Amino acid sequence: MSARTDVDPDLLIPRIRAWGSELGFQQIGISDVSLVEDEARLQAWLERGWHGEMSYMSKHGAKRSRPALLIPRTLSVIVARMNYLPEPNEQAREALADESRAYVSRYALGRDYHKLMRARLQGLASRVAGEIGDYGYRVFTDSAPVLERALARKGGLGWVGKHANLINRADGSWFFLGEIYTDLALPADPAYATEHCGTCVACLDACPTGAIVAPYEVDARRCISYLTIELKGPIPEDLRPLIGNRVFGCDDCQLVCPWNRYASLAAEQDFAPRHRLDNSSLLELFAWSPEEFDARTRGSAIRRISFEQWSRNIAVALGNAPPSQAIIDALRARLAGASALVREHLEWALARQTGATDPGV
Repeated sequence: MSARTDVDPDLLIPRIRAWGSELGFQQIGISDVSLVEDEARLQAWLERGWHGEMSYMSKHGAKRSRPALLIPRTLSVIVARMNYLPEPNEQAREALADESRAYVSRYALGRDYHKLMRARLQGLASRVAGEIGDYGYRVFTDSAPVLERALARKGGLGWVGKHANLINRADGSWFFLGEIYTDLALPADPAYATEHCGTCVACLDACPTGAIVAPYEVDARRCISYLTIELKGPIPEDLRPLIGNRVFGCDDCQLVCPWNRYASLAAEQDFAPRHRLDNSSLLELFAWSPEEFDARTRGSAIRRISFEQWSRNIAVALGNAPPSQAIIDALRARLAGASALVREHLEWALARQTGATDPGV
């Protein structure tokens, strides 16, 4: 990456924002690369062990919080956000309230956002190159050791709420973030100097597992998103009843956030629900074969987990569902040939469904 400092930012930045809008981004901001306070917060979080099995969070040292260590000669970061909410919040609440339905986090209902976001960011970076000539840059979207919420906050896209998600006054928190690390010396946008959560603690009260241990502090080891996505082994037994019908991720803290009353639905068709993932019963998804799982999650963020984890998660949700002979029969049918991990959760679910300590009853 060769440094470029000969660009007039007063002419270029308005064009970057206009191009970003044309490419489907709701907002473009510019951040500097000083993340000293955020680095200290990250280190304290890691030292507490709250990242659980997410070893990648500590693997890259200071590269995550010092952009120029990750991409040499980075001087500025162009930050972008894109709305992804595929349906009104009321529909998500209805899905959660129906214990026989499977709840999939809203961000994973449609196509995987990584490819779309990267392509749009690449398109934006290419337009800049078409305007000023060659320059150094790299695009990222949740794909490298990047403190994206910190950069987005410093770039004026929002503030970090008490649930640790970024919140924007106009669009709430239902959006994806992406970054372009660049060697262009661009003036940073004003950061959100203060948060606008006030005395509200709705997200803390709503968290099913108490993962938001204090305002702005999340113990990932208790978070349902971590338990159903990042965790590869058994889900702690004391947390299983609290997971309810959530089989991939959790949105509770966002669903109760007052700022999400203003959230706009996604304009991108790629984020629309596929394969009835927004309206499937637990038994429907539990009946998928490994081949069906592969086919129906192709191009989906759900492919972050294995079929084994998928089966584990749905087994827990079935254990939390109202007692049903159909559920008992389905759980028993999966015992034969199940891996040790899945079998443990099947037996737990059967015990819950039958009210027995012996799942074979």
